[in-house]
Amino acid sequence: MSDIQVIFKKEDIQPDLMKGKVAVVFDVLFATSTITAALADGATSVIAVYDQAQAREKAKTLTDPYVLAGEDKGRTIEGFEHPLRRYLQPIAAGKHVVLSTTNGTVALNRSSQADALYASSLLNNPAMAHYLAEKHKNETIVLVCSGTSGHYTMEDFYGAGSLVSFLMKEGDFQLSDAARTALHFYQGSGSTAFELLRSTRIGKILVEMGMDEKEIEFAAQEGLFKTIAKYEPESGSIKKLT
Repeated sequence: MSDIQVIFKKEDIQPDLMKGKVAVVFDVLFATSTITAALADGATSVIAVYDQAQAREKAKTLTDPYVLAGEDKGRTIEGFEHPLRRYLQPIAAGKHVVLSTTNGTVALNRSSQADALYASSLLNNPAMAHYLAEKHKNETIVLVCSGTSGHYTMEDFYGAGSLVSFLMKEGDFQLSDAARTALHFYQGSGSTAFELLRSTRIGKILVEMGMDEKEIEFAAQEGLFKTIAKYEPESGSIKKLT
């Protein structure tokens, strides 16, 4: 039986302790939703980096077509594409997306010592649960909430609870107190996914900064894609398995 654990924010990740475990990272608004959508839309890979400087250095090493995409505290990085799907979908197919975000890509890098590393979101949680239940039986699965600037975020905890809910439909899992709490929160929130994401601190900030609410509606669509987004240590990129 697999153990399911939850980490509340990226600052709590201890990279050495990720060894021997399976990690699933959430940044529902928006890095892991962006990664899921970009791969579903035909991107060759997503290369998640710590910051814009690393993104530019990485781009210099690529010989295949690529797109630089990223935000810093919600604002598009100068010279980069905005990482929301509405901007990437027309240009990402057949290209590597070099992605820098404030929280999600940092959480992915800090989790990269895990034996297996995935990016998940509401968009692909049902498929992710099915895949984890099939491929990682009897392993410890750590759900990593990215959070923001040292703080827990409700949207990532909701995303983790969503995945736990779908995992429980696939079989028996041993839940930590944090995983069980995420499940109860997801099941008892009393709101639609859109209403919950829109009501979060990050959701409010992004809308106040001018983001269209349709972007949140998109990220709230549970099970829209069957994409499994897995990190490949050899290439340092995230690719679509199915």
